[in-house]
Amino acid sequence: MNFDLSNDNIQVKKMARNFAEKEILPYVKYYENQRMFPKDILKKMGEAGMFGACFPEQYGGSEMGFMNLAIIAEEISRAHPAFGYAFNMQAMTCPFTILNWGTEEQIRKYVPDLIRADLIGMFALTESGGGSDPAGSMKTTAQLVGDEYVINGSKVWITFANEADVGVLFAKTDTESGHKGISAFIIETNRPGFKAKPIEISSLGYMMRSCEVFFEDYRIPRDMLLGKEGEGFKIAMNALDYGRLTVPARLVGISQGCLDESLKYCKEREVSGNQIGEYQMIKRLIADMVVETDAARLQTYRSAFLKDKGEVATRESSYSKYFASEVATKVTRSALEIFGAIGISDEYPIMKYVNYANMLHFGEGSANIQRILIANDALGWKNANRHHIKRRFSLNSDLVLS
Repeated sequence: MNFDLSNDNIQVKKMARNFAEKEILPYVKYYENQRMFPKDILKKMGEAGMFGACFPEQYGGSEMGFMNLAIIAEEISRAHPAFGYAFNMQAMTCPFTILNWGTEEQIRKYVPDLIRADLIGMFALTESGGGSDPAGSMKTTAQLVGDEYVINGSKVWITFANEADVGVLFAKTDTESGHKGISAFIIETNRPGFKAKPIEISSLGYMMRSCEVFFEDYRIPRDMLLGKEGEGFKIAMNALDYGRLTVPARLVGISQGCLDESLKYCKEREVSGNQIGEYQMIKRLIADMVVETDAARLQTYRSAFLKDKGEVATRESSYSKYFASEVATKVTRSALEIFGAIGISDEYPIMKYVNYANMLHFGEGSANIQRILIANDALGWKNANRHHIKRRFSLNSDLVLS
């Protein structure tokens, strides 16, 4: 067992850090002030192969693997958490779902442009009132009329929807069959009947927006069905399983960013002639932040390592999502204690980390949901709501906790 990063991993880490320092941080304030979506930056990330890390070269991927994807997502989120959202929309839940479940024609039409960020993606699962059971309470419907599906309904908390070109949508094709009545579709936002309304969350900024999405007699051709009718729930759970690699990596990046800022501040701030880092209570906070951030990182790397081996990593992905979200919540709180009142000002980025950590704590499976999944798994209650899912392109079968 070797816990060291390879030379390749180290070079990727340096590349991502340099990119963040040169291509993201100098321009963030401009995009925020203008309330502009930073598509130019996302395109540069795509050109650098960041979004294509887990995709075959035949579809424009860089084949760097899951470990390198986790490293990149951590470094980008460490610099600015908002840009971490791009890894779900441009690397995992949207294009990777199409890769795993789409036809060859669908893959070639959408995947290369998504991982280059020539197209912006979205993943439309959650509905108002759905909470942690988005499938069970789903009301959006897709009715087959001739050679078209007619879609009606709405979604909420859909990242990038106001800027998206393409998305993966989940809707009920059979309203009487519960989870088994859900199907997945590829959608294009330039068709009539699609509307996205950004949700105002000033604490998260205005570059990367979550939205409400409305479908009113929205029509797509029959061949935009993803997989088969009734497979939507399996597809959604499989997609979230992969998202639980990038989300903890982003949470680790947030924790590390907060720790970096806290270490600097402990050497700059003086009380009674002493740097505050000299005080024992501050040392205790720092020690916990260092150890727990590294533990969350190792857990996340373990998930990535297993995925690169083609092994089942659903259990480990759930561990890392749960633990990294708990750590980020604690680390950002500790940073506020270190900074005191000035930590909530715009002079330092602490509240930015706090707000994104809180958002990711609930996204893609809240801590309590992860606890339930992990406990059920430990108790051996594995048969209910589990699905064997065949992964494509020489990846092994996977078990998805749901």
